[in-house]
Amino acid sequence: MSTPTSPTDRPRRRRPYAPRVPITERREQLLDAALALIVSDGYGRVSIDAIAKRAQVARSVVYGAFDDLDALLLALLDRQQERAFTRLLATVPDPLRTGDPVGFACEAVHRMAAMLREDPDTWRLILLTPATTPPAVHARIEADRERFRRRVVSWMESAAAAADGPAPASAPAPAPAPDPEVLAHALVASAEHFARLALSSPGAIDATRLAGQLRLLLGGIWPTPSGAYEETPEGAPRA
Repeated sequence: MSTPTSPTDRPRRRRPYAPRVPITERREQLLDAALALIVSDGYGRVSIDAIAKRAQVARSVVYGAFDDLDALLLALLDRQQERAFTRLLATVPDPLRTGDPVGFACEAVHRMAAMLREDPDTWRLILLTPATTPPAVHARIEADRERFRRRVVSWMESAAAAADGPAPASAPAPAPAPDPEVLAHALVASAEHFARLALSSPGAIDATRLAGQLRLLLGGIWPTPSGAYEETPEGAPRA
């Protein structure tokens, strides 16, 4: 005759055990889980508990890989921005390509649009950050924004110098010249606005339409040389 068992005598159900893996592999797993969580639920739902649940590990495993949530999010931003920022810098024309600055700027619009289509999750992480994002993450994004802005300033200064050329000895007093610092702030802010729009409302404004308006704006600063860059009906740049 068997002896009845009490609820306390029954074997306890253990939580799934996270197998040991190299720390670098574990960090990548947790960063992937954090990115997936941000994309699906937004920054506001990100926590150590939520990341552990998404990765199917215990909280202690997360804390074994990262000191705290800020450290994890900074590591995620570092990983994603390493390739994203390199790609972003490549969209700005080389400072030596000054023959048609308006055309090259329009070309950059198409490059940026392609960049957003190919890796939207990374750009959501960078551009769609709410007020609740940790300050350290905001600071990192702002630092990279400034690096990009400096690249735009450098390109505009080179383009302006090439367009001006040496002034004749009897030249009249010059008209107010374009200010690369001011224009770079305006262009970068506009680029971010339309990038956010592309991420949140795909198809709202296509790259060809945007590049056409940019041509109108910048054409007042730098006249377009004959036979220079123009766009096909499909929006692909061509020389």
